[in-house]
Amino acid sequence: MRPQALSIPANSRSAMQITLQALVALAMAVALVMTTAAQAKARGTPESFADLAEQVSPAVVNITTSTLVAQQTGPRPMVPEGSPFEDFFRDFLERDHGNGDDGTNGDRPRQRRSQALGSGFVVSEDGFIVTNNHVIEGADEILIEFFDGGELVAKVIGTDPNTDIALLKVESDTPLEYVPFGDSDVMRVGDWVMAMGNPLGQGFSVSAGIISARNRELSGTYDDYIQTDAAINRGNSGGPLFNMDAQVIGVNTAILSPNGGSIGIGFAMSSAVVERVIDQLKEYGETRRGWLGVRIQDVTDDVAEAMGLDSTAGALVTDVPEGPAMEAGVEAGDVILSFDGVDVIDTRDLVRQVGNAPVGKAVRLVVLRDGQTQTLKVTLGRREDAVAATGGDVPQEQPEAPMQKTLLGMDLVELDDALRSELGLPPGTEGLVVRELAEDTEAFEKGLRAGDVITEAGQEAVTSIADLERRIQAARDGGRKSILLLVRRAGEPRFVALTLQ
Repeated sequence: MRPQALSIPANSRSAMQITLQALVALAMAVALVMTTAAQAKARGTPESFADLAEQVSPAVVNITTSTLVAQQTGPRPMVPEGSPFEDFFRDFLERDHGNGDDGTNGDRPRQRRSQALGSGFVVSEDGFIVTNNHVIEGADEILIEFFDGGELVAKVIGTDPNTDIALLKVESDTPLEYVPFGDSDVMRVGDWVMAMGNPLGQGFSVSAGIISARNRELSGTYDDYIQTDAAINRGNSGGPLFNMDAQVIGVNTAILSPNGGSIGIGFAMSSAVVERVIDQLKEYGETRRGWLGVRIQDVTDDVAEAMGLDSTAGALVTDVPEGPAMEAGVEAGDVILSFDGVDVIDTRDLVRQVGNAPVGKAVRLVVLRDGQTQTLKVTLGRREDAVAATGGDVPQEQPEAPMQKTLLGMDLVELDDALRSELGLPPGTEGLVVRELAEDTEAFEKGLRAGDVITEAGQEAVTSIADLERRIQAARDGGRKSILLLVRRAGEPRFVALTLQ
């Protein structure tokens, strides 16, 4: 008998196809779940921090500083002559303050040692140690205690108060355990971190948490803090903040707390900043930051509109004192768009870029001036060596009575020698003085005050009321809704954009 051909009904074939598709989809789903699970295991909560703590502990140190300070003795008690307590108090005071044999009549102040505690970590086997500047500032003696109980005396190699970083050195007969720096720039909000140190003088302690935020700025020019909820308390200062690869990605420096204890808001200076500082302290014993020589401010929305800019990116130059920028041709009113081939986001970004650049390096500066970009070549100076120039005392002839007028909601008066003397301005200062302005004016809301001097309007110098009126009219004719003023107070310049009425 010939075998019969297998015949599958059409509806059955469709069912098999659907089943096959479902199996493929199921397999893909299972693979996706397995991949996701593997990623979750890799990036999820660690089972334990014990291995990491054990690995890095030998390189983390406790720091005890000692400082000799004078102790105030206060006034002597008044004892009536012939009192039965006279001899007692005399013996007590001579024993406590000296017997007067050195000619001090027993008033010599006593001295005592003040101690402070902090943390740090070893960064090289030959004994270099990193900590906070405020931990060792003013110390006469610095004692380093290691995890195994050993102790060594440290000396200061260099400090940088701007970033609150200090570099110490100890001499050891054997190579020391140390920890490397990691790349703080690749760390993300939500990544796990571990802090180590000597909180409240209790000895070696470990805490863990995540990165809560990045690029925090507290008060310094070069601030780049990592915020973490890992517990940081007094005594943790100078200790390391580790990533999960046993690398230091921050130096624990400060906490935000109403009661002095940890509330889950701690700050560690990023390793991207610390490494550069440490390299310079190790090589020179001090920092050597680049210096451009300009005063700058952020480009706000109203300033951008007044200048006809499409973006608020860049840094607006308010003043160019004598220095590298002046020599390169930078002018007040320029907007710095790029520094050494890197776009400038704002003033903080420019300060960091310049500070991180080598002293003496020739860099290209792209500026926007009068609606056109220009490229200038600047040879950077050294910020630490920069000294502000002072003007000479030049007598001036007495002009006629200055003109006064109310413009842009301000009572303005032209400068003369009498006003310069009254306001303590250098001879030769030109501009318009704000005599009065009401608190409900836009000018007051934007920070102008009586005594401020307006030196430019629409990025051109103004020395008279007529100059300002011409600039206001030119701005209106050009379709501007506001005008940009350069205002100086106590010699410090800033740009302010005021709406044209």
